[in-house]
Amino acid sequence: MTKQLLAGQRALVTGASSGIGRAIACAFAEAGASVVVNYRSSREEAEQVACDIQQRGGKAIAVQADVSEPEGCDTLFGAIERELGGIDVLVANAGLQRDAAFTEMSLGDWRKVIDVNLTGQFLCAQEAVRRFRQQGLDSQRSPALGKILFTSSVHQAIPWAGHVNYAAAKGGVKLLMESMAQELAEEKIRVNAIAPGAIKTAINTDAWESEEAQEKLLKLIPYGRIGEPEDVAKAAVWLASDESDYVVGTTLFIDGGMMLYPAFREGG
Repeated sequence: MTKQLLAGQRALVTGASSGIGRAIACAFAEAGASVVVNYRSSREEAEQVACDIQQRGGKAIAVQADVSEPEGCDTLFGAIERELGGIDVLVANAGLQRDAAFTEMSLGDWRKVIDVNLTGQFLCAQEAVRRFRQQGLDSQRSPALGKILFTSSVHQAIPWAGHVNYAAAKGGVKLLMESMAQELAEEKIRVNAIAPGAIKTAINTDAWESEEAQEKLLKLIPYGRIGEPEDVAKAAVWLASDESDYVVGTTLFIDGGMMLYPAFREGG
């Protein structure tokens, strides 16, 4: 990435020790941002992400925090204030899966996914907005007071049997994002979302690791390939940059056409 679309920006990426979060943190740094790499338990991986960024001439620090708890958010935002002097971009990316058939799903697994994938996004976004307001608009830095980018999923729209907690959380993220955007746009706070489809990450290894699994998965992807974390990261850079300053309340699907419901291409 040659153009520094995020030059001078200070970004927090939650859940950035691996997968899509890691790719976003690295792409943001390559685009000129200073980055806080958040992790919950994978300290070694998160520190490696920060080290990789630093070795390429970027600025990054790894910060441990559980975003599903207010105390965790306080820790994160305290760190970005102390280390980077403030925040311009939040990428609320942290998420997990606890899959089960509907009647077999435990209340604990339901709550855990909702707590991290939805409540955690809410808590981080709420604190980001408070910080944006405290900092005030700096037109030399950006025409926006602040930018928030949620990581959602195609499953904010596509039902997913066996994953009701995950789909419910992502459906909630959709309307959280849109309601926030509607409320905050007049303050020049831009709120948007990225919604990946099938991306090669550790969370879904079973879906693409074997040739048989890949063949099955590719039937759902008109573009004919499974996505890479970098596909999502490149889109995230643009959506967080001032190149997209007039984009507000939008979900950008990064899915190779999965949202086109390819099962219907032969007439249904």
